[in-house]
Amino acid sequence: MIALVAVLAGAAMLAWPAGLNHYPLVFIDTVSYLLHTTAPEVPWDKTQAYGPFLHAFHWERSLWGPLIAQGVIGSHLVWLAQRAVRGRAGLGWHLVVCAGLAGLTSAPWFLATLMPDAFTALVPLALFLLAFGGLSRREAWWVGGLATLFTAAHLSHLPTVAAVLAVVVVLAWRVGPVLRALAPAVLAVLLLCLANLAAFDRFTPSPHGAAFLLARLQADGPAAAVIRDRCPEAGWHLCAFADRLPIDSDEFLWDPGSPLNTEADGTPRPMGAMRGAREAQAIIAETLATHPAEVAHAALRNAMAQLLKTAVGDTLVDDHLALSARRAIAGYFPPEELAAFDAGAQMRGTLPALAEPFLLPHLPVLAGAALLAPWLLWRRRGSPAAALLAIALVALLANAAATGALSKPHHRYQARIAWLLPLAVGLALLPRPRLLPAGRDQRG
Repeated sequence: MIALVAVLAGAAMLAWPAGLNHYPLVFIDTVSYLLHTTAPEVPWDKTQAYGPFLHAFHWERSLWGPLIAQGVIGSHLVWLAQRAVRGRAGLGWHLVVCAGLAGLTSAPWFLATLMPDAFTALVPLALFLLAFGGLSRREAWWVGGLATLFTAAHLSHLPTVAAVLAVVVVLAWRVGPVLRALAPAVLAVLLLCLANLAAFDRFTPSPHGAAFLLARLQADGPAAAVIRDRCPEAGWHLCAFADRLPIDSDEFLWDPGSPLNTEADGTPRPMGAMRGAREAQAIIAETLATHPAEVAHAALRNAMAQLLKTAVGDTLVDDHLALSARRAIAGYFPPEELAAFDAGAQMRGTLPALAEPFLLPHLPVLAGAALLAPWLLWRRRGSPAAALLAIALVALLANAAATGALSKPHHRYQARIAWLLPLAVGLALLPRPRLLPAGRDQRG
């Protein structure tokens, strides 16, 4: 009962920005996940995991259900992490930790947003629990299932998972912890491949991901050079636009007048990025073969830029929401749900100003955690606390490399996972409980 009270109270803290907004937060991409199961319309540029998760809790009635689920899941994993680090979880310390996360980090701003970004920091946290958390069999099945969902929810989670698994191998040196952490990753990749086989007749985790990497490589220059050097002999669609490259990667992917989305005669090319994925694979392969040093240098530069971009603000605005999330809610949810969405601070454009004072502690707290982490790693070496710290540090670096080097540096990409480090540091700083008399339960 204590655990239930703690988790529910922590969930309310970890989702509090939805109260400030008077509605769950959304992003322009939320529409794809809503339409996936309501229209239904399989998203070509996203995985097929998060949409069904949303539907399991909204059933075309209200988006508060998924919001509550995300808060409860986040709070429960924090509870289990406290127990793993301290040896026992306590109600008071759980509330302190959740209050700290809610007031001092980006955690609540992403757990309150209906996007796979809510799960980005929970991926390494779940893998830590599977490897080092001392879970019961029932808890291991629960956390393993969540880890599978988290991994499959966004393709950018896969490199982070790979990096965390490498840390688990180094720290555990035993087969059991490695297999427990590995199993959800393998299952997630298999499910992604099967889903794409059914939807796009391609057994791969990412049937169209090459378009995104090409956008990055041409924006950095190497792929644009390859296109100029190989055209017109290569016969690529992009040969007609060689003189326009490089351009910004987001413009390359999404602008209606970009080379991907325009035919050589200037007419529109619908779903240009999806249709150009196979050509993108060929251009990427040649770019990596002929310009490896330039690609590596650009990737490192972008990863470093991403590591330093950790602000929440770009997830709070109302940009394009009228044509994206609002369209899905208007088409498939009751009128009162649409009215609630329209009345929210985000849709009215006032949320950034309301949120601004609450965002001020994020960077100082993150910087302080980064300074304390190496000392705590040494001080708590060999303990679950040190394992969580190591996993958090590597996860932040891997996320920056994956999103910055393979996509484009955006503030939300790093802010969504940044709160994992203050959590790890905070748990490592908590006092460890006194040993209980023999026979007393250590699980709390």
